[in-house]
Amino acid sequence: MRERAPEHQPDQAALSAVAKGLHEADMTERGAFCSAVCSCGWRGPARRARDRARADAAGHRGEYE
Repeated sequence: MRERAPEHQPDQAALSAVAKGLHEADMTERGAFCSAVCSCGWRGPARRARDRARADAAGHRGEYE
């Protein structure tokens, strides 16, 4: 099995936050689309409406609380 390049290695700080049960969602934008991204590696679908992307992130956080 090949090793991953350093930029593709998981972020250790994010992994420790996930191990503690902390999920931090952030928003990323690409052109006209916005999506929610979590520290655990989850990524929501691309949305044109930021409100729907925020709702996706809130729903994801609710799954772990």
